[in-house]
Amino acid sequence: MECVPNVSEGRDAAVLARLGDAIRGVPGVTLMDVHRDPDHHRSVFSFLGAPAEVERAALALAGAVVATIDMRRHAGVHPRVGALDVLPFVPLRACGLEDAVAVARRAGRAIGERHGLPVYFYGAAATRPERRALRALRRGQYEELARRLAAPDGAPDAGPARFDARTGAVLVGARPVLVAFNVELAASDVEAAREIARAVRESSGGLPGVQAMGVWLATRGVAQVSMNLVDLGTTPIPAAFDRVSEEAARRGIAIAQSELVGLAPRAAFAGRDPASVGLAALGAERLLDSWL
Repeated sequence: MECVPNVSEGRDAAVLARLGDAIRGVPGVTLMDVHRDPDHHRSVFSFLGAPAEVERAALALAGAVVATIDMRRHAGVHPRVGALDVLPFVPLRACGLEDAVAVARRAGRAIGERHGLPVYFYGAAATRPERRALRALRRGQYEELARRLAAPDGAPDAGPARFDARTGAVLVGARPVLVAFNVELAASDVEAAREIARAVRESSGGLPGVQAMGVWLATRGVAQVSMNLVDLGTTPIPAAFDRVSEEAARRGIAIAQSELVGLAPRAAFAGRDPASVGLAALGAERLLDSWL
């Protein structure tokens, strides 16, 4: 089983090192990758192990996050509701989605009880159909979380309906493998990036299984199309990259480079070389298959 927590810290290397140590401290767990982004002010940890070990590492990470990250000082371009923003469990070998659901719900309940945090279950772990999609749970983001918790339909699935300004809430889920893939434009036109994102994402009539948003990267001085590819069998990385490239070309904009957040299975490239989708320096350590 894989776990891919996203934490609301992308700038303080010392904090991220402590969080990584919390994961590494659990025997039998392998921390495969840490992706840090100062503009999104977010980091993604990717670790692997047997389900029980992964669950223990997730709880260790949650404790470290609660002890170190303060949402009252957080601002970034990525939507978020809490310090440990999302905690997804992903079945791989000899595991099914039902196993990931069981781990997610058990871990979510433990986080709620140990740390007094409101926990919402999403994806296959959702207990209500309207909470399956992350975007529904992130509506209003951290800034509207206190109001949501006070509303009759905003009660969390685990933990107290209490707003802690320092930690916010945690979204715990179970899902198949997805790929987080970003394309950086050779331009500073963030509105063009948003238009391209609308053209590419499924919810606006674009590609199946693509979630996308256009953002401004202040540290790089460029605009980016940030995507999650949640149906790799239908829309692999090359299909998303080519569509973004076509939409950018229609606006007279070139592609600067791409970025893989975390890892991807080799099949996500659909037989194409990573360099053909803007990932010229991608090594074998970024392929999930290499670790399995």
